[in-house]
Amino acid sequence: MSWLSRVRSGIPFLPKRQTAENLWHKCGKCGTMIFTKEWEENYNVCPRCDFHDRIGPEKRFQQLFDAAEYEVLPPPDVREDPLKFRDSKRYAERLKTARSATGERDALINARGRIEGQAAIVGVQDFAFMAGSMGTAVGAALVAGVNAAIAERCPYILFTAAGGARMQEGILSLMQMPRSTVALDQLREAGLPYIVVLTDPTTGGVTASYAMLGDVQLAEPGALIGFAGQRVIEQTIREKLPEGFQRAEYLLEHGMIDMVVPRSELKQRLAALIGYLAPEVEEAA
Repeated sequence: MSWLSRVRSGIPFLPKRQTAENLWHKCGKCGTMIFTKEWEENYNVCPRCDFHDRIGPEKRFQQLFDAAEYEVLPPPDVREDPLKFRDSKRYAERLKTARSATGERDALINARGRIEGQAAIVGVQDFAFMAGSMGTAVGAALVAGVNAAIAERCPYILFTAAGGARMQEGILSLMQMPRSTVALDQLREAGLPYIVVLTDPTTGGVTASYAMLGDVQLAEPGALIGFAGQRVIEQTIREKLPEGFQRAEYLLEHGMIDMVVPRSELKQRLAALIGYLAPEVEEAA
């Protein structure tokens, strides 16, 4: 055996599954390379620049519910591709691709569980599913989540993340705006709180409807929140917008939201809000 073979045999190579791709995570903002384990233990937040990376429903539920125990509510059945829409691809093909990539039926997933011992129904929009766009399935899921909260006498908490309405469903997607508003009115009539957590990004028709109707509006640090894009606004008003415009901190400073909460403190803050807004609900349970 040559000296090179002996040296090579003595190097403790990592198992094939532990490659550089899954050992390290590169921050999307500052570019820092972070151990994936450290990044996940820090709630998928960069420990250097505090960049809150986007996460899907599964991780959100695990971070939020006690002991990571929860039950996913079945997604409601809706008519798919009602307009038989096609651009460069058929809408049915885009849905199939999104479902294969995320493992979810559509962009809004509901689950029931407990947050520091307090019952709650939590909905999470997944930006990875066609940019979290609002279509009939998302509207139906929101209504189903609200109905579950009313039936179980507990709050409905929604984490928003969307690029707006789903263009492939045309006017049907826009109809989800008043539909969701009616459902939330029923939640309020039942005396139950609706808490919104705005995550990056929350834009378009979602912002113009259920994303801004919460009894309390929270946001994660640095989240992009707005209706139209910054470039569109600048071209319309022909003025340069201020630094940080449409970011969570700017909206908090100007009174559009109630608080900006780091992900590591979110569970405790939501538990406190449930205790403030629905103490009689918990006592009755």
